[in-house]
Amino acid sequence: MSIFKCSICGFTYDEAAGLPEKGIAPGTKWEDIPHDFLCPWCGAPKSAFGEEKEQVIVATTAAPEDEDFESLRELSAGELSALCSNLAKGCEKQHLTEEMDLFNQLADYYKSKVPVQNGKGFDAVAKLLNSDLTEGYAKANASASAKADRGALRSLVWSEKVSRMIKSLLDRYSKEGDAMLLNTKIYVCDICGFVYIGNNLPEICPVCKVPNYKISQIGRR
Repeated sequence: MSIFKCSICGFTYDEAAGLPEKGIAPGTKWEDIPHDFLCPWCGAPKSAFGEEKEQVIVATTAAPEDEDFESLRELSAGELSALCSNLAKGCEKQHLTEEMDLFNQLADYYKSKVPVQNGKGFDAVAKLLNSDLTEGYAKANASASAKADRGALRSLVWSEKVSRMIKSLLDRYSKEGDAMLLNTKIYVCDICGFVYIGNNLPEICPVCKVPNYKISQIGRR
């Protein structure tokens, strides 16, 4: 019996256990599951799953002392807004109410400075996501590993899962169109950005494991 894992949210299907709540009996082979199967957590298609292999730990070397910092740049208003918003959430977890409010004010200020993007569609978003998934995360993980930055590595794990999830949703939308969003709700996790389309939220966020009261419904415009 094998185990197959969703590459987007991390949900695992164990052939030995099956998925009785979805009508899949214990012992059902992965290849015998219908092609229209969707991940119970994030709604990703069957093609997003891969067989779990034994992990091999690869040692990393530390970055040289004379690391080149020429690539450093000034953060954009949008990036500063996201940074302050994340700091506010960190303060909330530590019950630092005053600091949380101040960071939220900064986040709102920088958000107001973000220029309006006109003429940007799904193709432009998909291009950015593909760039991140094929190049960006590999570089960021290598840098964080070299510095043994556990916090950055954890954030990158969450971020990559959410990016893969959004790419999957965009792929579905390109095929199904507006019908994909009819008679359903859209939710986003306040902590990691997990996106859920459906009416029955999972008990916990499949990405960052916070309870579902941290997942907010997004209104339609």
